[in-house]
Amino acid sequence: MARVAVIGAGISGLGTALMLGRRGHAVTVFEQDAREAGDDLHDDFFHWGRPRVPQAVQPHSFLAPVRTVLHAEAPDVHADLLARGAREYHDFDWFGEHPPYRAGDEELVTLRTRRIVLEAALTSAVRREPGVEVRRGVRVRGLDLAPGRPARVTGVRAGGEAHRADLVVDASGRRSPVPGWLAEAGCRPPVVESHRAGIAYLCRWYRLRAEGPRDPGRVKAGSSAPFALAGVFPSDNDTVAVNLVLSTADPTRGALTDPAVFEAAARRFPATAAWLDLAPEPQSAVLAMAGLDNRWTSLADDDGPVVTGLVNAGDSLVHTNPTLGHGVALGLRAAQHLAAHADATAADPTGYHTWTAQALRPWFDAQVAADRANEQRLTDNPPPPDRRAAALAACAFDDPVVMRARAQVRHLLRTPDDAYGTPEVDRHLTTWLAARPDFTPHHDGPTRAQWDTLLPA
Repeated sequence: MARVAVIGAGISGLGTALMLGRRGHAVTVFEQDAREAGDDLHDDFFHWGRPRVPQAVQPHSFLAPVRTVLHAEAPDVHADLLARGAREYHDFDWFGEHPPYRAGDEELVTLRTRRIVLEAALTSAVRREPGVEVRRGVRVRGLDLAPGRPARVTGVRAGGEAHRADLVVDASGRRSPVPGWLAEAGCRPPVVESHRAGIAYLCRWYRLRAEGPRDPGRVKAGSSAPFALAGVFPSDNDTVAVNLVLSTADPTRGALTDPAVFEAAARRFPATAAWLDLAPEPQSAVLAMAGLDNRWTSLADDDGPVVTGLVNAGDSLVHTNPTLGHGVALGLRAAQHLAAHADATAADPTGYHTWTAQALRPWFDAQVAADRANEQRLTDNPPPPDRRAAALAACAFDDPVVMRARAQVRHLLRTPDDAYGTPEVDRHLTTWLAARPDFTPHHDGPTRAQWDTLLPA
């Protein structure tokens, strides 16, 4: 059994610690923030200042891998999530009656909840785990290394003392200090690939009224204009997030931070208007997030690991713009792999680096490609729309076969080429288009002229 030090008590850090502890490893988690997610979810979510975790107050949808990993590794955490108000949504719920079952359909489930609820459930489980100690309010200030080719990390320096470990897991997030520490120690630099995402998010939280309507009916979760996207995130305990996405270069972006302007703009999109028509009670200001990038940080180069005794996970490893909801799903998959191979990884991290490149890197590349397309689309000179891609998206809401393929891609279970490239999907799409010979891609949101009238620069 390994002695493991985990830097960071976010979702990836807590998930890694919990799964390691349940396999008998001795784990110490170091978290510089003294506060933890507790029993008052409302106060934790809306009043806990977390400048190092700007995404904490943004809406989340936890994809199939989150639920699958929790079922396998921590079913008590999954049960606690539901007890705290999280809800499950199957992609086939759109149709009311599910189509005949196929193997794998049970995985196509989204956990609808705010991030804080998952953090609280993981915190509670870790607190009960005898092999895991969490040191809150303790900042890791450096690594201890033994010389070698490559050097070996033998522990961390935190709280004025050295803590020895067979394996250190960097789960300190996208602003991790670890690459800087390695450079200061004279190690070969990590291989970092970064792509700026020129996209801005603005969201506002609401709560459905106890005496009011609970559901807008059969309404899609998203709408679009040529230059903006709108989405709604039904969440735990009657909370709902309304979200707008547009280019960081859009001159009207600043006006949307005014709650009245934000709501007026959101009402121009059918998806968000349907929920606002339920007259939910506002719970927050308009919360903005920009300055995003997609970054892959590998602690191995062409010559192998740049250091041993250390690996990274979560946003320290792969940080993606949250459009597709990859972050927590990839983080928990990495945590599960680490827990299952801790002793081997402590001895030689090569296998872990190989696994991340094979299992996680393709989804990073997919996010980069999607962001490039979105950034180009959310400009004044978008490329011509892709008729087949638009038809696949529209057909999915009429045809369960195409919806299954769409859900498999969305939940990181199959690549788009694999899911959509089957003769069956092609046949169903061809039939759908034949019944709609005049189909052309279109947007259901406002025109630019309507938007500019509503939102002067």
